[in-house]
Order: sequence, then structure tokens, then C-alpha cells
Amino acid sequence: MESGLTNEEKNMKCLYCQGKMKKGLASYNVNRNGYHLLLDKVPAWICDQCGEPYFEESEVESIQNVIRALDQQISKLPKSA
Repeated sequence: MESGLTNEEKNMKCLYCQGKMKKGLASYNVNRNGYHLLLDKVPAWICDQCGEPYFEESEVESIQNVIRALDQQISKLPKSA
């Protein structure tokens, strides 16, 4: 049994299939504003039945910060005709 997990965390269920969730690493990808972002090995809760990942708030905030920084840099690129 994983130490350091609360009872609530140990009993987390997938919203899609009700499978058991476990801590692991997942990919995150998005197509946005002319670019494709792929992040590998993001900490997440992953369903052991269907594989659906769920990211905790701290990871979501980090991903959003990366996207904001990319959006800002992309906006500085010259627009092609």
C-alpha cells in the first residue's frame, strides 16, 4: 500500500469508468494558436482501468504558466502573409 496517501486518495475513482486511480506520470498535449505543445511525464492520477489522467491543481497551474509563456512568445513572432 502506498504510504502518505489519505483514505480519500486511496479510494479515488475515475469519473468515466469508476476504475481505481493511482499516482503516476502522464502526457499532456494541446494544439493552440499555431503550435503543438507536448509535455511528457507530468505527475497525475491515472485510472488503472481506462488510463484517463487527472492532474492536480499544482500541475494544472504549471501547465497553464507554460501555455501563457508560449502564447506571449508566439505573439511576438512576425505574422506571415
